[in-house]
Amino acid sequence: MSGPIVTLTANPSFDRTVALPGPLERGAVVRVEAMTSQAGGKGVNISRAAVGAGLDTIAVLPALADDPFVHELELAGIDCRTSRPAGDVRVNLTLTEPDGTTTKLNGPGATVDRGHLDDLADTLVRSAEGGAWTVLAGSLPPGAPAGFYAALVARLHGVSRVAVDTSEGPLAALVDQLPDAAPDLLKPNAEELASVTGTDAAQLETDPSVAAKAARTLVDKGVRTVLATLGGHGAVLVDAEGAWFAPAPPTVVVSTVGAGDCTLFGYLLAEQRGLPAPDRLALAVAYGSAAAGLPGTTIPGPADLHPERVAIQDLQSTPLR
Repeated sequence: MSGPIVTLTANPSFDRTVALPGPLERGAVVRVEAMTSQAGGKGVNISRAAVGAGLDTIAVLPALADDPFVHELELAGIDCRTSRPAGDVRVNLTLTEPDGTTTKLNGPGATVDRGHLDDLADTLVRSAEGGAWTVLAGSLPPGAPAGFYAALVARLHGVSRVAVDTSEGPLAALVDQLPDAAPDLLKPNAEELASVTGTDAAQLETDPSVAAKAARTLVDKGVRTVLATLGGHGAVLVDAEGAWFAPAPPTVVVSTVGAGDCTLFGYLLAEQRGLPAPDRLALAVAYGSAAAGLPGTTIPGPADLHPERVAIQDLQSTPLR
């Protein structure tokens, strides 16, 4: 299906990244090596990646049309569709250490009411018409019910294919309402997958067969495809046709911020290109690994990608049920 990739960032943020010269020392005065600031949020990151890959994209978010946040995205080539905000865009702070350790301090965002959420949902559904994919990504702002994404998925059935990348209450509410709220693609990490399948996150991250079994339970409940990221161990992809594992290629980790968003985009890009499932997984992992090797929330470009270095293991022969 052609058309833009539409992203929803319900709780956008200015992402400020501080590069530390050494390990974080609590209580100390530290002279940082570098500091960057970028209009961000999980959906926004995916829209940035789409622009970098030459795909059309629409970013839906709550903000004033003349907000500096929106201007920054428009200058980056992103078509923004805004809805009435409840307040100023929040600020997220990320501290990165030389060994790749990342500490995130995320602001809560402005508290929304039913009117704000209705405006946002209506803007999204209008923007999704004719879209190839609609991506619901990230946390919800204070005041939003946990079931907001689940309700949106149900509204978007028949309008656009839907991918969801969220956690905690919104993810639990989505899974509780399967199959009515089943997305076409769900991208949990190991901890998120464990939280909705009653499994152990550490075991999921280190054993792809166990991760695939857990993902299969969601496919059996109606989710069309599950792309589960396993941190530095790689990712598994499970759908009705099979299951595959891709270990992460050797990467010098600089910052993991945005790596999951890039993994999701890599999958969508491969799907847009009509690639089979194993190749979709390979490009997804290539995008995520490349992002982890770049500073801050830098989105990898074509020169940073090496899907040929990603080995795919077919887990079809492994009993998953």
